[in-house]
Amino acid sequence: MACDPRNLSALAYANGFTLWHYRTSDTMADVSANGYFNPAASMLRVGDFVIANAGIGVVPTHGLLVVRGNSGGIVDLSDVTPVGSTNAN
Repeated sequence: MACDPRNLSALAYANGFTLWHYRTSDTMADVSANGYFNPAASMLRVGDFVIANAGIGVVPTHGLLVVRGNSGGIVDLSDVTPVGSTNAN
């Protein structure tokens, strides 16, 4: 699968930085794979953060990714940092 830019929303932006939210039924493995965000290359800048909600409607997982590179339409994101993955109760 590939990113659907319609599901990528800017939450906040300032000083050349954007905090994004992305929601998809794709797995987090898909979302964090190299090239997944290439369809949104024109929107993303190095240093931007992406909060991702993946696996919606299947097995939801959540995490934070950072845009590490974006050149020639190729977007490189950091490995996902899981958020809210466990419940101690």
